[in-house]
Amino acid sequence: MRRVWVDPASPQRDAIEEAGKWIRAGRVVAIPTDTLYGLAADPFSDAAVDALFAAKGRPAERAVPLIAGDREQVERVLGRLTPLGAALAERGWPGPLTLVVAAPRSLAAGVTGGTGTVGVRVPNHAVARAIARAAGGPVTATSANISGQPATDDPDRVEAALGGRIEMLVDVGRTAGGLPSTIVDVTGAEPRLIRAGAVPWDEMVTWL
Repeated sequence: MRRVWVDPASPQRDAIEEAGKWIRAGRVVAIPTDTLYGLAADPFSDAAVDALFAAKGRPAERAVPLIAGDREQVERVLGRLTPLGAALAERGWPGPLTLVVAAPRSLAAGVTGGTGTVGVRVPNHAVARAIARAAGGPVTATSANISGQPATDDPDRVEAALGGRIEMLVDVGRTAGGLPSTIVDVTGAEPRLIRAGAVPWDEMVTWL
């Protein structure tokens, strides 16, 4: 595994482009987000998603969340947000708010877990957003750990757990940690809370 230090205040373009190249090639890259480290892979490639599950030692029946460079990328690749989704994205992105939207049929089957939907967010982390842009579309962002083990904000723990299983680790030092993203289903007429997290539900409903 290649470990590359990236300054989060001024990300090196060559490191970002290298991460994007590996993701486009179907490999798995550990990247920082605004909460914890995640594993980025091409969600439209069955082989890449299989490699992701193999790295984590995880069964394929659970859905995988995505992150994107910006809202425009989400809508260009996954489809236009509903008015409900757009209202929440306007206030909650970039940030730890995952919106569950209808999944395009071109997504790898393992990403949706058979639900027909996919969770996506725009993280409040410049490096994560830049990598998604370099990859050309939203990327997976499942936690960078062996399945059943704690998620981590520490790149040293990522390397210890996954160093022999992934292509690259983009190291920005410790991430912010804290609560995971709040997950909200916006496929219906009203928002439906799937997982409580960093964005309080009571605060979020005032955005509508």
